[in-house]
Amino acid sequence: MNFANKYFEKYNSRPKFINEAPEKDLFITVVIPCYNEPNLITSLQSLKDCNLPCNSVEIITVINSHENTENHIVEQNSKSYKEALEFAKINSTKKIKFHTIYIDNLKKKHAGVGLARKIGMDEALRRYNFINKKNGIITGFDADSTLQKNYFTEIEKLFIEKPKTKACSINFKHPISGTDFPKEIYTNIIKYELHLRYFIDALKKINFPYSYQTIGSAYAVNADIYAKQGGMNRKKAGEDFYFLQKIIPLGNYEELNTTCIYPSPRMSDRVPFGTGAAIKKLIDNNEKEYFTYNNSAFNDLDNLFKNKNQFFNNYSTKKLNSNIINFLEMNNFEEDLKNINKNSPNIHIFEKRFFDWFNTFRVIKFLNYIHETTYSKIPVKEAAIKLLKKYNINLNKTTSELELLKILRKIDTDNI
Repeated sequence: MNFANKYFEKYNSRPKFINEAPEKDLFITVVIPCYNEPNLITSLQSLKDCNLPCNSVEIITVINSHENTENHIVEQNSKSYKEALEFAKINSTKKIKFHTIYIDNLKKKHAGVGLARKIGMDEALRRYNFINKKNGIITGFDADSTLQKNYFTEIEKLFIEKPKTKACSINFKHPISGTDFPKEIYTNIIKYELHLRYFIDALKKINFPYSYQTIGSAYAVNADIYAKQGGMNRKKAGEDFYFLQKIIPLGNYEELNTTCIYPSPRMSDRVPFGTGAAIKKLIDNNEKEYFTYNNSAFNDLDNLFKNKNQFFNNYSTKKLNSNIINFLEMNNFEEDLKNINKNSPNIHIFEKRFFDWFNTFRVIKFLNYIHETTYSKIPVKEAAIKLLKKYNINLNKTTSELELLKILRKIDTDNI
């Protein structure tokens, strides 16, 4: 029996879209959701220009729309489909093949980037299942992104040299200068990426074990793990975050920093949150600052994480500050702790189960709670300067957001 048969029996997946059999050495499949994307070919060309790995590669683009999609978007999708088919005809080889799925009239209730990713990732899984390759890799990408030429070779290298790797986040850098977008786009993407990096680096600094970026165009996952974890969700936004939060706590999750994705910095109104929505809000409201979580909130979490072991076979809040105590009480921690301890024969298992409870969702819930009750959000520039002091990098208010972003990018790629 092939490795993913149970997945297709259990979950409501669509019939196969691609009839051509995959190459037996297929190892990396890139899945691209595409909705109203005039620059799809630029992204496909970026993939075609990559150095090819030892094993074969496939790219699956899912051009999609729902039953009430506006005519001009349907027309753009149709244009993109014709262009993608022509591109595939010219550029597909035995080592790299381009496939295009065109699916319209999706139910509006479910249609969106999550469903499009799911359709493509399920198709990728089906093709790995056909050749029974459970160690095949499925990567996320976007139809408005480009990448570094060593993308395929570095992914292949990671998963072959570390065969226990379940998934990874891939380094990304939004374009921060150029002529493709108005100046205000570049100004605001600097602030937003600075926020993304500040948030994760602040969590890393307090030793939160699940501190990884979750960008839709910048991750890769093992096919067997994809199947075992129930596949991609159908969320209309944040689908990448929710999907990876199922994978990260499993362990053997890596950061791949030897290559890079370049996501688009453009603004967008297609999803309620995320990069495009954040940039649109900043520009529409003419906001001069991007406000992020107060450093003091991470200090509160640090207080909890440093003292978590006092809860092993016990319930004691004597070393915790009132903010943490109040939050734990609101979330019935004492009652849940009984089950955690009941199933924790040693301190190492306790720590794992503690962070299964105080996971990334709980972290965000705490941060939202504490900023409603105690702290005010602060400009991301101020927050980043304070965080960098913990790296013994002393800066002042004259340091620009661009300089701060460059510093955090270096910290992230150097794994400091």
